[in-house]
Amino acid sequence: MSERWVVHLPVVVNDLLAAQRLARVVAHWTRVLPQTEPWGTTVSPEDDQNVRHWVFCDRIMPGGRRCQLRPDHDGECSRRPRVR
Repeated sequence: MSERWVVHLPVVVNDLLAAQRLARVVAHWTRVLPQTEPWGTTVSPEDDQNVRHWVFCDRIMPGGRRCQLRPDHDGECSRRPRVR
């Protein structure tokens, strides 16, 4: 068994887009903590937590870091979020 542990912090919202939006905000706040991997954040239905939806693009970029854009973004991946 791994010596690493994952912290699960339940937060409940009413729809997928709101969950992804809130998770994106929380992930950005956690960047200051070296233990976090904010770009690996996912959300799931409360009653089916095995079904996960990415909050950020799941592609790994050169250097091993994840893309910081939305999962359905157009164009090339980026290590910086785009301003809407």
